Amino acid sequence: MKKMIGMTCVAALALAGCGGSDSADENVNADRVDFNEDGLPLVDDGVDVSLTFVSPKSTLAPDFDEMVIFQRLEEETNVSINWNNIPGDGYVERKNLMLASNDLPDAFYNAGFSDYDLVRYGRDGAIIPLEGLIEEHAPNLQKILDERPELLAVLTAPDGHIYSLPRVEEMGLVPYANFTAINQTWLNEVGLDQPDTLDELRDTLRAFRDQDVNGSGSADEVLSLTPTDGFQGYFGDFFAAFGLPDNPNKLVVKEDEVIFTAIQDEYKEAIAYFHEWFDEGLIDREVFTHDTGQFLAKGKQDPNPLGAFVFWEIESVVGLDQADDYVLLGPLEGPNGHRMYGRSNHHEHHRSAFVMTSANENPELTMRWVDQLYDPKMSAQINWGPIGEIYEEDENGMLVNEELPEGTTMGEYRERVAPMGPSVVLEEHFGTVVDMEPRAKQRLEDIEEHYATYIWDENYPNVFMTEEELDRLNYIETDIMDLVNRNFARWLMDGGIEEEWDAYVDQLHERGLDEVMEIRQDAFDRFHEQID
Repeated sequence: MKKMIGMTCVAALALAGCGGSDSADENVNADRVDFNEDGLPLVDDGVDVSLTFVSPKSTLAPDFDEMVIFQRLEEETNVSINWNNIPGDGYVERKNLMLASNDLPDAFYNAGFSDYDLVRYGRDGAIIPLEGLIEEHAPNLQKILDERPELLAVLTAPDGHIYSLPRVEEMGLVPYANFTAINQTWLNEVGLDQPDTLDELRDTLRAFRDQDVNGSGSADEVLSLTPTDGFQGYFGDFFAAFGLPDNPNKLVVKEDEVIFTAIQDEYKEAIAYFHEWFDEGLIDREVFTHDTGQFLAKGKQDPNPLGAFVFWEIESVVGLDQADDYVLLGPLEGPNGHRMYGRSNHHEHHRSAFVMTSANENPELTMRWVDQLYDPKMSAQINWGPIGEIYEEDENGMLVNEELPEGTTMGEYRERVAPMGPSVVLEEHFGTVVDMEPRAKQRLEDIEEHYATYIWDENYPNVFMTEEELDRLNYIETDIMDLVNRNFARWLMDGGIEEEWDAYVDQLHERGLDEVMEIRQDAFDRFHEQID
């Protein structure tokens, strides 16, 4: 079958103030058009259709209509996309204004809808269910969902509908956000081996400080990190050495039980232990006040004050010139003999990469268009960049990395050439469809060498809650986490946890912690019922 119904389209206009557009502040969506249900192009020559997509973009990226990958896709599909690109820092506000005023594009690309947005606007009809469209018009994505029931569970709202499409990158990296690095040059200078326990790391930092290894004339050789990042540099990663991992949202899973770490004895013991380090000046006193940019700048100071640090990678913190001075440490043994490496609750399966609105007159055609991005080779290019800029094809048709332009880092170049968004790159695609980038390969090797033996078995999955559950969490959990985070920083720096602990735990229960944990456990159980 080749056709649906409809005729032509009208040109779609961009929102005023969105990057690269000087059009009026309105969206004009395409009229219904005939489309081809199989193969390419999606519409025949002479059929004029321009779908309106709204998307955020990074400051380094050009407008999406200038990106090679979308120019090629337009040639292959005969479908033009009229891009409204909004700078990332203003996107959420503009998106919310469009939804509130019912001034809707055909779709939001890289949509960034919260779970609350998805259930609310799905219920109200501003965005439409996609499961039927996927089944009928998205064979690439449907195949993936058939193979990955856990991804289907991530996408499926509690009402049974799918309101958004996924972005997946199964590299095995995101659950392991932090590595500990130590200055090997300084270890050599003070005549010490790499520490194997927390107590040995403490002694090492004392030696760095007492021998003034950076020559600053002050006791500034410290352990530093950046807990305010929420992902990288989190202090609680060290807490696993006391028998229970910690993470920024304080949720871990043990034998299918969801545990709130911030009321556990292991958490209390860890804070009391590390308060002594703060008292000795062994930990950067600015860890709770500097932001990630300020933290990264410290490693590039002269003299460099970082005896050890916790972050995603060494080079980001101290720069290429000093990176060889540092080595990675595996999980350190705690005072009671525990040695483990916790998982973050960040995930490789994400929803909200793409949503369609009720204003879209061509949902079937739109689904056929976006399904092109779920071809594995196209997904790799959407995620990292196109053939000819990031990749070339080898004799087997696999995408392999080209040399980057001189003076350019992979992270920067990727932002310029890869739009990100709806895509799925599965674990089995690496080495068959696409070659993993060198820095990712190195990270996997580092995980295997230093951490794999000690990794905590479970983490909290990317559950999808009901609107009622989200309402209750929004009402209760903010207050709970404010109390937890204020005391976390204060007790580490100033002490007092032993005297105040019982009253603090009572306060958390009074503020509704038991209800929060019941909601979290119910959502966890529902998720696993879907995939078991």
